[in-house]
Amino acid sequence: MHIMVVGLNYRTAPVDIRERFTIAEQDLPEALDRLKDTKSILEGVIVGTCNRTELYVVVDRLHMCAFYIHNFMEQWFGIPKAEFTQHLYTYEDERAVEHLMNVVCGLDSMVLGETQILGQVKQAFLTAQTEKATGTWFNMLFKQAVTLGKRAHSETSIGENAVSVSYAAIELGKRIFGMFTDKTVLILGAGKMSELTVKHLYASGAAQVIVANRTLEKARELAGKFNGVPCTLDEGIRMLGEVDIVISSTGSSDYVLTREQVKQLSAARRSRPLFMIDIAVPRNIDPAIAELPGVFLYDIDDLEGIVESNMELRRAEAVKIQRMIVQESDNFYGWLKTLGVRPVIRALQDKATDIHQETLESLFNKLPELDERQRKVIGRLMKSVANQMMHDPINRVKEMAADKGGAEAVDMFTKIFALESRLEEAEPAVEKQAVKSTVDSPAFTLRPAVL
Repeated sequence: MHIMVVGLNYRTAPVDIRERFTIAEQDLPEALDRLKDTKSILEGVIVGTCNRTELYVVVDRLHMCAFYIHNFMEQWFGIPKAEFTQHLYTYEDERAVEHLMNVVCGLDSMVLGETQILGQVKQAFLTAQTEKATGTWFNMLFKQAVTLGKRAHSETSIGENAVSVSYAAIELGKRIFGMFTDKTVLILGAGKMSELTVKHLYASGAAQVIVANRTLEKARELAGKFNGVPCTLDEGIRMLGEVDIVISSTGSSDYVLTREQVKQLSAARRSRPLFMIDIAVPRNIDPAIAELPGVFLYDIDDLEGIVESNMELRRAEAVKIQRMIVQESDNFYGWLKTLGVRPVIRALQDKATDIHQETLESLFNKLPELDERQRKVIGRLMKSVANQMMHDPINRVKEMAADKGGAEAVDMFTKIFALESRLEEAEPAVEKQAVKSTVDSPAFTLRPAVL
């Protein structure tokens, strides 16, 4: 058996393609049922977000499986394969496992280290589990991956540094004000970046939003999103003495705020700090304003400098997480290789139980004078001896199964303890083949933990 992921994301497909591959939450159970019914697929999980749609599957063989998955996508989404196959990526076995772990840790996200994807993958797995679309392999792999994602964010600081211009603005503001509670925000212009920045400020506790724009109707539209106050650009500038934060993003080619305008209004501020963010290109706010006492002025280059600096910090943390991923991948492969030995261990335990019962019956028949308590004591002692005798062989065969040549070791163990007939009786032919392919598969050969 093999693990495979087929998907598309923000790197491989534009948004007009990605949006055609969304699956509504209420439709996911039916999609999983269809995926399970697809030829050669034994387990499946579907991860769908605004930036990616990925199908994780356990398949009985790699040959032709990508073709079957493409057919499923064509039928489910109603899109001809010719229109989307060029946007797909396919990873198999080790690469598929490591890709999943990169995804849950936020290393494959548009914003490096973001945490939202972790919850989305967890929910996708839980839905698949509820729909009985997962089995032994994915129940282990996805639980391990989600746990790794949590560790990555708790044991490193990858998510602690702002990596968007709007968040960088908030980070700067917190250095000045600490908190934004009871602060008044003035927006000059109704641009998208201004809206995004003020959205974060508002969420951080900003008390009031004033939107000033040359077109009053646009000011009303944006102000309505934050229970704000709309006004004209001239009216907004006259309010400078009353506000704490100014965000400027107009389409003007000249300064809409000059040094003299702010200087004249500074007396009304009574030494209260004024935090100004000029996101416009060309700039809307005269850079000379930064020379005035109590004024903190930042432009788009300042913010992008902070973003890049923080991205470097996140990249450094990502290296630590990559090491964690290598270790967790090795742990998963090691566990996977022991799956093939489980039926053998169970057969040995069953054989020991049978011998234990037969020996007890023979002993009790020869010693009928034993009372119930004596029989229980003898039974427990004999069981303890059997368990101790099996303890080391079971641990050794687990270790050997995870090493190179594990299939041969398990086969020898089976012959030494004469377990062949028990395995033939206990395992259906399909399950035997699955176990054999798990142990023998070259795709799951452990490799050194090297980045």
